[in-house]
Amino acid sequence: MVLVALLAGMVIANARPLPATLRPGVDLAATKILRVGVALLGARLTLADVAGIGGPSLLVVVVTMATAFATVAVVGRMAGISPELGILLGTGTAVCGNSAIVAASPIVDADEREVSYAVATITIFGTIALLLFPIIGRAVGLSDEEFGVWAGLAINDTSQVVAAGAAYSEQALEHATVVKLVRNALMGPILIGLTIWTGRRRLATGDVPAGAPTYAGSAPSEAAAPTPLVHLWRTARSAVPAFVVAFIVLAAMRSAGLIREEVADVLGSLSAVAITVAIAGVGLRTRIAELAIVGLQPVLVGLAASTALAIVALPLARFILG
Repeated sequence: MVLVALLAGMVIANARPLPATLRPGVDLAATKILRVGVALLGARLTLADVAGIGGPSLLVVVVTMATAFATVAVVGRMAGISPELGILLGTGTAVCGNSAIVAASPIVDADEREVSYAVATITIFGTIALLLFPIIGRAVGLSDEEFGVWAGLAINDTSQVVAAGAAYSEQALEHATVVKLVRNALMGPILIGLTIWTGRRRLATGDVPAGAPTYAGSAPSEAAAPTPLVHLWRTARSAVPAFVVAFIVLAAMRSAGLIREEVADVLGSLSAVAITVAIAGVGLRTRIAELAIVGLQPVLVGLAASTALAIVALPLARFILG
């Protein structure tokens, strides 16, 4: 049902432009309704379930993130893309897709063209992955749990991970969501690291914009500029998605017996409906003509990073589940 919703949305979006009056609703479905659906999924799991899936995956998530960043660094240098675009592609591939790109872009001072290229590239390969992963998973005989962990480790955006997991099975969806939320939760440390690295690079090159923190013992003289610690706190706070917190809270309530089985079933059904609506919205936002702006170099880098991530994550998913 989820793949049908996605493909139907893509067919409609590419057959003719959507009326402007419908776009706010489509955006709402693809973003906020998706987050509601993911948060409600927490009512179907206990904290023991979350810890049992997410705990062992933490180290593996770090390994796959390092794989994505290293691949982008090497191939991006060979392809001649800018450092800023490389960081956006690495962050989008490693962490959580377009949300990570948008969060990282002001930190590295990326321009609009670089942000557009990164978003389009991540969307292209995330969409390809969510369509191909279930086929590959069946072909190589992955269990529901193995597929869920693999999708959670290797597919870019949360919406794409949820779509792939739901297309495989309900259990795959649960595993994929938990592993993906572990990746999402690491966006804060990644953004803090980018903030420190960017500040030091600016100080070394002498290219320090007015008000920008440098994190190397000196700060701009403008009184309005935030201190480094304040800037880091704001970055970390903004990087923790509210739906991740809601997911954990609902799982905690389920663990404490505050959510009865019948209520959990209702919330689980609402989650499935919300996710299906959201994925239809994702399809309605995917226009092939708009993705064609990217150009060859970012596509090659994105292809290399996505392929490396998928290849490395597959045996690791099987390793986690023993």
